[in-house]
Amino acid sequence: MIKKKFQFIYITALVSLLSYSCAQSQQVYKSPKGYDLNKPTKYKMPDDLLEISGISFSKGNPATFYAIQDEEGKLFYGKLGADRVSHSKFGKHGDYEDVAISGNIVTVLKSNGKLYTFPLNQIAEVELTNVQEQQNLLPSGEYESMYADEAARKLYVLCKNCDDEKTTKSSSGYIFNIQPNGTAQAAGNFKIEVKQIKKLTGDSKIKFRPSAMAKNPVTKEWYILSSVNGLLVVTDANWDVTATYDLDHKLFLQPEGLAFDKQGNMYISNEGDEFSRGNVLKFTYSGAKR
Repeated sequence: MIKKKFQFIYITALVSLLSYSCAQSQQVYKSPKGYDLNKPTKYKMPDDLLEISGISFSKGNPATFYAIQDEEGKLFYGKLGADRVSHSKFGKHGDYEDVAISGNIVTVLKSNGKLYTFPLNQIAEVELTNVQEQQNLLPSGEYESMYADEAARKLYVLCKNCDDEKTTKSSSGYIFNIQPNGTAQAAGNFKIEVKQIKKLTGDSKIKFRPSAMAKNPVTKEWYILSSVNGLLVVTDANWDVTATYDLDHKLFLQPEGLAFDKQGNMYISNEGDEFSRGNVLKFTYSGAKR
């Protein structure tokens, strides 16, 4: 009788453990209205984009995506889901983090704050010659997030970790006017208050480290990724944080790029590793209103 009693306890405990593990594996993550962060369409990237670090579209058209990766000064472009993509060389080896397109101007952000601009209509060239390098526009620090507002012809850059700020308090952002020749002219700044993120996440020790940003063309809100924090942050037009969303690491291995198409569908790129290829996840916008 005692033996059967222990067998019953053992089986009960095992069933409970398996049920708990199953529940954990099926955890549903909260999503912004109009999206489901649990059910993306996945596009695997070719080997050249294992370390994809930034993505963009021209005029919100998803027929062609444009991307960069961490180590090579090349702009990659092609169709999502294709086995191969084309590329055009614009610079030497370096840590390139984001790409933005405004009209015929392509801007690439290097982690040290340097900007590289060149004409979009010349990328059929294997090696670009009409490239402008702009430096000393941003304070010393580490940068990974950039967005171009084509309608306003403005460029937004958000610091990941700057020397003139404390990441426990705020993340500094900088606004530039995009000149017809592609150069950036200082036009203001903004801040993301980390205390607002702390309040919504419940994490009083968080150090916010943005890795990508984009404006939602439908809701006009700002969406900001932080790969280190495994977090998606949403702000209103005035940069006040309105929501935060935890990201499932099994889906978002290393989210480094963010873009929207003109229909409001959201695309998040993830770097790969020795076991997984880089990918782009598409989250279809359902049209839900806020």
